[in-house]
Amino acid sequence: MADLDLLTRSLARNVKRWRTERGFTLDMLAARAGVSRGMLIQIEQARTNPSIGTIVKIGDALGVSVPTLLDHERGPNVRVVPADRTVRLWHTEGGSYSRLLTGTEALGPLEMWEWRLMPGESSDSDPHPEGTVELVHVTAGELTLTVDGEDHRVPAGASVSFEADAPHVYGNAGDEPVEMIMTVSVPPAQ
Repeated sequence: MADLDLLTRSLARNVKRWRTERGFTLDMLAARAGVSRGMLIQIEQARTNPSIGTIVKIGDALGVSVPTLLDHERGPNVRVVPADRTVRLWHTEGGSYSRLLTGTEALGPLEMWEWRLMPGESSDSDPHPEGTVELVHVTAGELTLTVDGEDHRVPAGASVSFEADAPHVYGNAGDEPVEMIMTVSVPPAQ
């Protein structure tokens, strides 16, 4: 890969990474840096080679150095969690369980879970902090999701998203196990 192409790709990756970590939209960063939104889009898509002056403005707006923005040595932070290293937090004698698959501290905690609920079993959850969102994809059975007292049926193959700052219950009223993948996004602590 040519040096210029390498720097362009590194800049694209790093600007997007730092903008996301700072919680800036494209418009917010454009206003802070004094560059156009269109220029930022082109930079993040590695479609342009901005001037060093533009890179300095973006670095200043993000609070990071130019070398950090151009760092090609450090790629995306990838963490693979082997299946035998996942964390099982609860289980029942009937075979129900939840397993934390992975998590990260992005703008706030972000977790991915694998759940299995045996027929007739359920798991209650207290309200999470305001702004918490959960995404659930059911891979087998039919989940009965109760949010703030209201039941929602989610069959295999369907997904559901909900604001999890209300009491909620994951239940299996069917006669086969419910299997699902859940992602929980909690807002950053204030």
